[in-house]
Amino acid sequence: MVFVLVALVVLALLATVHRYVWRRFVGDTTAPGSPLRRAGTVAAFVLPLLSVGAMTSGRMGAPFWLQQVFAWPGFLWLAALLYLTLALLVGEVVRPVLLRVLARRDEAAPQAAPAASAAAGGAAAGTLAGAPGAAGPRSGEPARSGSGTAPAAPETSARTATETVATREPEAEAEPEAESMAPPAAEAAAPAPTDPGPSRRLFVSRVVGGAAAAAGLATVGYGAYGVLRGPSVRRITVPLAKLPRAAHGFRIAVVSDIHIGPILGRAHTRRIVDTINATSPDLVAVVGDLVDGSVADLGSAAEPLSALRSRHGSFFVTGNHEYFSGAGEWVDHVRELGLHPLENARVEIEGFDLAGVNDVAGESEGQGPDFARALGDRDRGRAAVLLAHQPVVIHDAVEHGVDLQLSGHTHGGQLWPGNFLAELANPTVAGLERYGDTQLFVSRGAGAWGPPVRVGAPSDVTVVELASRQA
Repeated sequence: MVFVLVALVVLALLATVHRYVWRRFVGDTTAPGSPLRRAGTVAAFVLPLLSVGAMTSGRMGAPFWLQQVFAWPGFLWLAALLYLTLALLVGEVVRPVLLRVLARRDEAAPQAAPAASAAAGGAAAGTLAGAPGAAGPRSGEPARSGSGTAPAAPETSARTATETVATREPEAEAEPEAESMAPPAAEAAAPAPTDPGPSRRLFVSRVVGGAAAAAGLATVGYGAYGVLRGPSVRRITVPLAKLPRAAHGFRIAVVSDIHIGPILGRAHTRRIVDTINATSPDLVAVVGDLVDGSVADLGSAAEPLSALRSRHGSFFVTGNHEYFSGAGEWVDHVRELGLHPLENARVEIEGFDLAGVNDVAGESEGQGPDFARALGDRDRGRAAVLLAHQPVVIHDAVEHGVDLQLSGHTHGGQLWPGNFLAELANPTVAGLERYGDTQLFVSRGAGAWGPPVRVGAPSDVTVVELASRQA
């Protein structure tokens, strides 16, 4: 019943997020009935189905080839969905700011047009004022007076003035008529005002959507490249009070969460083996979650592990994913490949005891961790190093006097902000921390579960160098 409820919640969440992503990337940026909108709508239905198939096909016992068909597009889309959604949420903050800036720019444009027209009108008026008048003597023409010309009679002058006025009256009456006709002509030539709102919103939606798509897909691409190129090497030094001087500088190559599966196969395993061998360790510790699938499907992909090289051999403990994949068969298979499974067992190495416990997921099969069996009868005067997949067993390690616990399981969060969720379920997400007299080191892992993508938590192989305080 609980599983069904969780499944329904997950499906509802996926549907809601996909609806939001469709609206921002397709609904707000494309025209109804356009080819782009139809393509985006089809993708909004197909991609979540591929993701559900990727998550469930293995558990449902689907053929391995079908798991691979679903895995690549389905899991990659889940990672893309996460970062596209985060980018869009950032865009929700930018969107109103950009709309406000564009609105102010559009409001300022009409106000600038009348000012420009007024300036042009003033310049024209000044030009007309400077034109030569019809009355008055012309420049340089002397006034006529004196001999040779008789002064005009008063009647003749009056008649001439009357004719002049009569002649000019039609011109004066025509000027207002011309002025009254000018404004309608200007108004007819001016374009009808339009509402810039819809086009502005479309522009902003496309800008924000394009930026969000670029940011989200670039993040996923970079994270996938980080996984597919293989893990990097980290080195830390861990001082142990009980470690003898003869064991000072002992180097353990710690690798966890390889996750061989439908996506990460034989080439992935080979890259990890080459990385480990290049460090020339004294001992190799494989601390769980080696596989996501059966020996029948992935046995050949794990074969490069037989090439691991170290002075004291390679050791293996189960993780929770082994119990989803047939833990018993995998324990036998890694033994055939030359690794030494530590199933609630202990071996003596130069200067310290190396113990290993099964993962807590094995409790459902009666094969859970047994600290008493692995550590109960040992000499407490010797340093003890424990291999345990999940960090949560650190408190049992403290009770049994373990000096150093080596774990994985968290992937360091794998996909930011997944590290915040991992912190809720694990005492340590990545790195070295102390709990009483016991130190806990948690590896970020060399592979990836689900999406072959890591963001903010790069994959690694860590060389842990033990240091004696007596040295």
